[in-house]
Amino acid sequence: MPRFFLTLEYDGSDFVGWQRQSNGTSVQACLEAAVRALTGEVVVVFAAGRTDAGVHALGQVAHADLPSRFSETQLPLALNAHLPASIRVIAARQMPDDSTPLHARFSATGRSYRYRILNRRIAPALLRGRVWHLSSPLDVDAMHTAAQHLVGNHDFTSFRSTGCQAKSPIRTLDKLAVSRQGDEVVVDVAALSFLHNQVRIMVGSLVLVGQNKWQPDDMARVLADKDRSKAGATAPPHGLYFVRVEYRFPR
Repeated sequence: MPRFFLTLEYDGSDFVGWQRQSNGTSVQACLEAAVRALTGEVVVVFAAGRTDAGVHALGQVAHADLPSRFSETQLPLALNAHLPASIRVIAARQMPDDSTPLHARFSATGRSYRYRILNRRIAPALLRGRVWHLSSPLDVDAMHTAAQHLVGNHDFTSFRSTGCQAKSPIRTLDKLAVSRQGDEVVVDVAALSFLHNQVRIMVGSLVLVGQNKWQPDDMARVLADKDRSKAGATAPPHGLYFVRVEYRFPR
């Protein structure tokens, strides 16, 4: 059966995360159920990255091997008819036949996330569950300066959860930028791969700089300490969005 790459967006509020689990509904389980309802096939769907409970996606990518009777145009509509309203397949791409097919996770060449902080005195009404609300003013310039200490190839032990199962804490951060867009402070981050909770711990640490509890150079010290207890708290999941995955697709 041909392999389809699916681009998805979802509101993570209703789910225990991407990965299938026994303690609640996952995005993966919903998508696999939609495939089964549509095709009658029991198919495992593989994603470019696992998102935690409450984390949203604008451009998650997953692949599944499906019958060839579906076109790239028809497949998103057909799957969406069997998905909850908080999950949508927004695009499908059929891979060419190949002895070494592309894999949604292992063939990715880059991943991008965005973290949204609503930085105003009044809590949100329409953005509840979609941003982290912080009422005290944040120094965005200081946050961006601090963030540059983390760009590059480093040991990110200080910025991964204590339960992280990655074999190595070494990662290369291609981008970590902080900007203000009206009442929102936006943190954009890009890398090939991330450690568990790395983005949220980096954001929690940058907020301490924005609140003038840390100086920008403190970020370099925390990085060098290689000690999770030295970094800031893990930012809440509902401000985090999986934005995009990069691939080198065949022409």
